[in-house]
Amino acid sequence: MSQIEIRPAQAGDREPVLAFCANTWDWGDYIEQIWDEWMDNPSGQLLVATVDGQPVGAVHIQMLTETESWLEGLRVHPDYRRQGLARALNEAAMVEAMRRNATTIRLATDSRNIASIELSESMHMRRVGDFSLYTAHPFTTLPRAPQQPIRLATPEDLDMIIDYLNASNIFPLVGGLYYVKFQALPITAELLDEKIDKQQIYLLQRWERLDGLAIAEPRQEYQQQRLSVGYLDGTTIEAISFIAYDLRRRLSELQLEQVRVYAPETLLIHDAFDGVEYEAEHAIFYTYERSLV
Repeated sequence: MSQIEIRPAQAGDREPVLAFCANTWDWGDYIEQIWDEWMDNPSGQLLVATVDGQPVGAVHIQMLTETESWLEGLRVHPDYRRQGLARALNEAAMVEAMRRNATTIRLATDSRNIASIELSESMHMRRVGDFSLYTAHPFTTLPRAPQQPIRLATPEDLDMIIDYLNASNIFPLVGGLYYVKFQALPITAELLDEKIDKQQIYLLQRWERLDGLAIAEPRQEYQQQRLSVGYLDGTTIEAISFIAYDLRRRLSELQLEQVRVYAPETLLIHDAFDGVEYEAEHAIFYTYERSLV
């Protein structure tokens, strides 16, 4: 009988794991680019599954805050699938998260990945939202002046922002989450306060009311300087378009190469982005969540 073990990753696991991850997607896999970061990350743990000592699976668990954890990078060698290794890796990752005092664990998976969806749901995770990605580059010609002024939020705006989100139709579609680096955190008063302090919340006000907002941060991702928009909201197609246009307009002054938006898959969002020439990446991702207490 084969000997199966789930253990922390070791330096010698890198090449065997990358070998069976090489063809995960048509373009390859991101695991090679992030392996060293995961190995050296004190806030996370990279786990490897072995069969008779041979690495055949991997997963990473990341603590995003003291109590919020994120499950990512689940991979199993094609020759060893449907043998319970994916479940064993996920269970070990959840145990590690609880050992680190996590009370919640989340993950995101492609809506076409039926095996991952079935595994997540069988492990009592519930789907809390979905998102797609939209991207745009700086304008090649001088952009028109914004039709509506978009301004940075100040501490005095916090209560107004919270009231707006409590009544939002978009907020529940994304599970009340802020996305960055394909990970997600709940949008709390503390997170909003932090983002206001960093000047990363953009507001659209019309007719003396808040009509939309975006939470965005500059990031370097895969050798590209991006404005990563982890939450975008608006009461109408027009409001969302105004904000999306303004964020694209700001790329040059921020010296960034691209804006990338995490947004729910709705006709409202799609039409708003299409009108200001954002490109949809087409894939839809589901976010799953489970309480660990």
